[in-house]
Amino acid sequence: MSDRIAIFRPGDYRAAPNTMAEPYVEQANRQLEAALDRLGRKHFRVEGFITRPDEARAKLRIIDDPMIGLYTHWVYAPHTVDGLIGKSNPLLMASNFSGRFPGLVGLLNTGASLQAEGRQHSRMWTDAEGWAADHRILERLEEWLRTGKLVTDDRAVRPAPAPSAPAQARAAVVHQAMAVNMPLLLMLGDTSMGMTNGYFGARTLHKVGFLEHKVDQAWIIDYGLRVSEARINDAFAFVQDRGVSFHWGAAGAEDFTPAATREQLRDYLAVLDLAREFKADCIGWQYQLGMIHRRPPSDFAEGLFNSTCRPEGDGDTIVDATEADQGNALPMEMMKRLLKAKGLHQSVAFHDVRWGLAHEGRFVWVLLNSGSAGAYAFNHDPQSLAGVHSHRQPAQYFPTPGGSFAGESLPGPITWARAWLDNGEPVMDIGRGEVVRLPKAQLEAVWRGTTPEWPIMIADLRLSRDGLMQHYMSNHIAVAYGDIFEEMAALSELMGFRVRWLEDAAS
Repeated sequence: MSDRIAIFRPGDYRAAPNTMAEPYVEQANRQLEAALDRLGRKHFRVEGFITRPDEARAKLRIIDDPMIGLYTHWVYAPHTVDGLIGKSNPLLMASNFSGRFPGLVGLLNTGASLQAEGRQHSRMWTDAEGWAADHRILERLEEWLRTGKLVTDDRAVRPAPAPSAPAQARAAVVHQAMAVNMPLLLMLGDTSMGMTNGYFGARTLHKVGFLEHKVDQAWIIDYGLRVSEARINDAFAFVQDRGVSFHWGAAGAEDFTPAATREQLRDYLAVLDLAREFKADCIGWQYQLGMIHRRPPSDFAEGLFNSTCRPEGDGDTIVDATEADQGNALPMEMMKRLLKAKGLHQSVAFHDVRWGLAHEGRFVWVLLNSGSAGAYAFNHDPQSLAGVHSHRQPAQYFPTPGGSFAGESLPGPITWARAWLDNGEPVMDIGRGEVVRLPKAQLEAVWRGTTPEWPIMIADLRLSRDGLMQHYMSNHIAVAYGDIFEEMAALSELMGFRVRWLEDAAS
């Protein structure tokens, strides 16, 4: 390996998140340089954040030295991938492990995007303030400098479990129905914010039994103009009557008013009309970035779609994958059908893998997305929206005012899943776990330390920090209350996925 190591800093397309995180990124950059100095290796910086694909192309493709990407806040995958795809120089992705500046989220998304195209890379992460004093990081860094790759502990990756006869039978019934009438995924736009790991394309979708229909997001504006004030009035009365707590006009969020919520309901009804017109089974809703200056955030509407209790509802959810993420849309639709087949509540939540911490002798994950968890997670009542709180979405990410669909997820057993591509091959990761409750003061501290406006789920995924960070292939996860673990394994194999069961060996 070359003695010179290039350090680059992928970033967000938006200036505000980069500016906000810059002091912390600079601190991590210096810590990494100090660690390299301690190991006696030369290094140089690729100057500035990489904020667009053309910058990745211009700044990274000219470098043949080994490279370390620094992931210490939210970044877009193309700001790495588009500079390194087709090249074979050793690549190490180095991340913090923080809820406030979630480099781990960017690392997971970017790593999955690289894996989708077969680009070799290694991952390294730390929660230490001084990287040069973290003996484990120094050992891993020295290993990568010596060999160009990191050996991973694969004990958490297991083959698909053998399902019981009843589970296999339920999966076969669901598969037969899906084969006869292939689920149609209505795509409102394509990928969001560089999440290329979440877009499979029609040909891959067809191989695993799904159809897609793409609709330009501009249709939401056009269809919204056709939504009558009477329908908006009825929807507005519905969400208030069913128990949503709206935090209009809070300090620092004075522009979040009932009028903003009404516009979010207009978009909900417009997308509902689109889903009805095209007879769609599920939805992928991009929203960011193209709509952020034209329409309020989509999250309140998306939370409603993932709830059985919703305006103009028919007793079912309409699975909605935020950020148009097909890697979540597919398992969410599959899990919904399996839940119904087993007599369980059908709502499936969409979350980010945001952070994690030790709690009562086990490692629990903080799952936190901007608002695509349905109300059932917060109240376990299919007929209610109680427990849902709508706060103004953070202005630095959402300049047009609108509310979130937030709440604290209740305890209970869960099944989780994620679809991804391994050098083009469709794979389904599955696992079991439990939602747990932190003490109130600790939960509030965790929530404040991440994004308090968003829904939260504290989950034991039966994966340690290192087990997930080494092997998980997304920043997103689909979570359902109830045990459909064996059914999900069987259905995934029937549909053509290679199945990985992720669970620590000690579980």
